[in-house]
Amino acid sequence: MANNRLFDVVVFGATGFVGQLVCQSFVQQSQRETVKWAIVGRNASKLKALADRLSPEAEAPTQIVADADDDAALRAMCLQTRVVLSTVGPYALHGDRLVKACAETGTHYCDLTGESPWIRRMIDQYQVQALESGAYIVPCCGFDSIPSDLGVYHLQSQAQQRYQHPCAEVNMRLMAAQGGVSGGTIASGLNLVKEAMEDPDLRGELKNPYFLCPDSEQIASQPQPLMPVEFDQDFQEWVTPFVMADVNVRVVLRSNYLQNYAYGTEFRYTEGILTRGGPVGWFVAQGLKLGLDGLVLATAIAPLWQLLETTILPKPGQGPSAEAQDQGFYDLRFVGKTADGQVLKTQVKGDRDPGYGSTAKLITQASLCLAKDLTDCAQPGGFWTPASLMGSQLLKRLPQWAGVTFTVLN
Repeated sequence: MANNRLFDVVVFGATGFVGQLVCQSFVQQSQRETVKWAIVGRNASKLKALADRLSPEAEAPTQIVADADDDAALRAMCLQTRVVLSTVGPYALHGDRLVKACAETGTHYCDLTGESPWIRRMIDQYQVQALESGAYIVPCCGFDSIPSDLGVYHLQSQAQQRYQHPCAEVNMRLMAAQGGVSGGTIASGLNLVKEAMEDPDLRGELKNPYFLCPDSEQIASQPQPLMPVEFDQDFQEWVTPFVMADVNVRVVLRSNYLQNYAYGTEFRYTEGILTRGGPVGWFVAQGLKLGLDGLVLATAIAPLWQLLETTILPKPGQGPSAEAQDQGFYDLRFVGKTADGQVLKTQVKGDRDPGYGSTAKLITQASLCLAKDLTDCAQPGGFWTPASLMGSQLLKRLPQWAGVTFTVLN
């Protein structure tokens, strides 16, 4: 079983843009605690070059050559480690075989996906195998969706302590953020939209916010993930759709589902971006909404999307500079309301740009939580969310080592 493996974590896709950031995070973490880790990629020379760049600060990590399409190599890799951390997306194109190998070998797994249809397909195909082997499969361990998922978990834990019952409604609002978007994220989003455009049944299923909760009947009370432009009475500002809500809302609802509806069977959750009050805030909110709608439309029109890809959008493997990552940040506000009208406000802040600097630290800590903090966990194997499997343990790790804080505001 995974507890007797050679490595705590292997970083799959280590030589990619995000993979290298994750490796840098592991180098820093290895100076704080004992970590047995390895780097994995399909190109031996690139792996060697990466190990050489990392080695001045720490012992060079072991290098393992494995391709996402090589079942034998993936299985051999899995049998050496407790946890596989995957940065190789789009996951719908490159992730199936790795999830299968982990589920079959009892190897824990985490990734950075935000691709809801792929996650649901993996649940449908490999939940039974993961349950039998004891493998914990935990997608969405980056900015999408740990700050949202753990933010709600933290708020509900505080509500239980303060009111002895959870909040029936939680709304997350992006107060402020600074950071870039990667070519890999763009590629994943493009592939997701293409799948939906080509499959009418999938388009219908994605209208269900509980899409990631098989057999759930908690549908009617939950708004659609991408909310309309509206005035937020709690903040006295206009609010517009948050593009990551499409996956974050589904993950939070799945956390509730996996915790036997600990947040309540009528729990409601929304996400949006605050744009100030007054006419200026309204115009900004409408402009952002039109931009989001235009991007979705452009994705559906092949020539227009190809033009954007070749002229404006970053390519896979590209991302913001180290300076931009260091200058990045995010500030999320959560407002929870109980059924009897009590209000609880909390904040989640990150000290790096959300898509890269913070994401690398988030998934590093999630993988180490899987490897080190859950050795006596009584939960069965299967597909989990960060909050439903690692909630309390991850809430300890993130403020200490990932630069993410969780604060009660009232």
